[in-house]
Amino acid sequence: MSEALFISATGMHAQQTQVDTIANNLANMNTIGFKKARASFEPLMPQGMPAPTQSAANGVPPSYKGMGVAVPSVLPDFSAGELKQTQRELDVAINGKGFFEVEMPDGTRAYSRHGALRVDENGVLVTAAGLPLSGSIQLPHDAAAIIIGADGRIRARQTGVDELTEVGTIELAQFVNEAALKPAGDNLYQATEASGDALFGMPGESGAGTLAQGYLESSNVDMAEELTGLLIAQRAYEANAKVLQAADELLGIVNDLRR
Repeated sequence: MSEALFISATGMHAQQTQVDTIANNLANMNTIGFKKARASFEPLMPQGMPAPTQSAANGVPPSYKGMGVAVPSVLPDFSAGELKQTQRELDVAINGKGFFEVEMPDGTRAYSRHGALRVDENGVLVTAAGLPLSGSIQLPHDAAAIIIGADGRIRARQTGVDELTEVGTIELAQFVNEAALKPAGDNLYQATEASGDALFGMPGESGAGTLAQGYLESSNVDMAEELTGLLIAQRAYEANAKVLQAADELLGIVNDLRR
């Protein structure tokens, strides 16, 4: 009977993680480039039970009883979001696979799908949070127009000059196992041992997506899907709470059998 208490407690804890994950997805439904997450469930510590004596001779394997459920990880879902037109020349969306690589203040590298770019006081192309893109792409201070091609080439038209000048290239990073990237906050992800090192390539090559200037990628959160999952998680939490309550009541009855 005490096992029922612990098993139902693991279920409540797991469903609480699911509810928290869905709540975070819904909170970021309008965050540019946000990728929803999913809680991963797995059985907890299965234990073998010996087969009945009369069946063991017939080769019947032992049965198993689980000890509850655990959530070993919450994994991001990198399915594409809708591309929305902004008509701003420094807004860039990735149409397909890939990430922008940015340099963190501590010198490490991080990866993002958020393509709202700007030019800092030094003329360097940076993200909305001020993180420079890998390669330190510098734009002319007198640039009258910026053209970012689908292949990642950046060209600038300077004031009083008709010709376009190529000033840099945006490469995209890909991973063997992108689901294993570690969320670092602010729509950033960091590579892990499980994700592998970043593999760089030009947009449109080696499976990488192309760039779309004047567009931003919306989050891939589907409200109907999330609300449905939220209701299921809440009901599962309530069911586990009922099991906990029933086990407690049975233990109370046992304790009251003799006074």
